[in-house]
Amino acid sequence: MISYEPFWDYIRVHGISTYKLINEGINPDVIQRLRTGKNISIKTLNQLCALMDCRVEDILVYISDEKEDI
Repeated sequence: MISYEPFWDYIRVHGISTYKLINEGINPDVIQRLRTGKNISIKTLNQLCALMDCRVEDILVYISDEKEDI
């Protein structure tokens, strides 16, 4: 599963508000999709990285749903 927890941590640490992102051209629906863990497009991911001057890893992380056998 994809988690957007890094996004929320990043904007909190860097003092970036969702209002600022919306003002800079991010659709409010995208913010809602991030809040609810829904899919966002690669184009949107690119826009977020450009606006926040960050890496993809600062926005999302993959968390495995399966337990690995050791």
